[in-house]
Amino acid sequence: MSEKSQFASKIGLIAATVGSAVGLGNVWRFPAEAQSNGGAAFLLLYIICVFVLGIPVMLAEFSLGRASRSDAIGAFKVLSPGKPWWCVGALAVLASFLILCYYMVVAGWTLEYLVESIGTGLYSHLDEAGGSSLHGIFAAKMQEYVATDAKPLLFTYAMIAINIVVLLGGVSKGIERLSNILMPVLFVILVLLCGVCLSLPGASAGVSYFLEPDFSKITPGVIVNALGQAFFSLSLGMGILITYASYYPSHTPLTRTSVIVSLLSLLVAVLMGLIIFPAVTAFGLDKEPLQGATLVFVTLPEVFANLPWPRLWSSLFFLLLFVAALTSTVSIAEVSVAMLQDRLRFSRRKAVLCVMLPLFVLSALCSLSFGSMSDFKLLGMTIFDLLDTFTTDILLPVVSIGVCVYVGWFAKNKLLSEQLSNAGTLKARHTAVTMNIIRYAAPALIALVLIYNYL
Repeated sequence: MSEKSQFASKIGLIAATVGSAVGLGNVWRFPAEAQSNGGAAFLLLYIICVFVLGIPVMLAEFSLGRASRSDAIGAFKVLSPGKPWWCVGALAVLASFLILCYYMVVAGWTLEYLVESIGTGLYSHLDEAGGSSLHGIFAAKMQEYVATDAKPLLFTYAMIAINIVVLLGGVSKGIERLSNILMPVLFVILVLLCGVCLSLPGASAGVSYFLEPDFSKITPGVIVNALGQAFFSLSLGMGILITYASYYPSHTPLTRTSVIVSLLSLLVAVLMGLIIFPAVTAFGLDKEPLQGATLVFVTLPEVFANLPWPRLWSSLFFLLLFVAALTSTVSIAEVSVAMLQDRLRFSRRKAVLCVMLPLFVLSALCSLSFGSMSDFKLLGMTIFDLLDTFTTDILLPVVSIGVCVYVGWFAKNKLLSEQLSNAGTLKARHTAVTMNIIRYAAPALIALVLIYNYL
């Protein structure tokens, strides 16, 4: 490419980066993690991990992207030509593409449930059921849906098609325009649902569980899980932040951007907690552990069924989830698209099609692993679970460690300080502290997460 694409506005830059971070991990993974790890104690540790470790690693990725003006692989090739550090970027591209293969399936589920909520499908049998059997109805509906082949494939393909349309629009007219529209929508829906759930009788017990920490619940395992959630929710290790930072104008204040993105990501997680915990305690649904898929597709529809106008609240929630899924899938796909444009000099159209068209086969395999291919196992796991485990538990921590080691020890002198100070035009008093975290604390603690997953 003769000229590197850039975000056209500060608001668009923030919206796109927040959209890349605010995904299904914040909406369904965080509440489940919070419940299983002590509620408010986990929330406190999560906040500490985001600010003490998450932001420094985010700044390392931002610095690589903007300094190189290249993709996740090219960033290392530009900054350290002839050295093998590009392999770290290659692992990031691999991780993001493999995540995209199964993430598109989950995104398809959100679109299906949005359509079902707007129509009559999701709540069509409520009049025939007593309150005690609601959970069974929604659990059976979810199981029936994911275990079939046709419908999940149809909506997975629909999400792939939507992504293609957005990505073909490019950085400014595609990704940035989408984020400018959908991010405000996401926050408006979050605040509205939060207000509804906080007004429920008995909601205060859920609020207390979520916001009043019991420090006796803090264990080494809870600390490790909070660190893992912080890295997952900020999209670290996927190459997304390197890629997006390559589109940042040279005057963008990286530290301020990282803080704003992290705060907004935290806000989404907190608002989700203030939706989930008051709702499940108000209706006595907190007896069983919350789990990602069960929470979103069983527990929350059951909550909405107990409210007036269940289709309205369900439609709003799955619209929220659809927005989170779409902004995430677009940003994940952009990592591979940018790599093909920068490394192989593909046109935007050719790069998008080369990345997205294989998903019609690869995502289909992930989708069918819940249905007709559920008995096909590799290392004892379905295709979906294998990709999820390999990327989340291995590739993302390894990439994050690689980024920290490179920026901390092997990048050119003053790379970080030059980027954080915008070549000396901004004051960056925190650079030394940030560098020490990147050099020592972050890789050690990420390695701890990596090891802990296999203890």
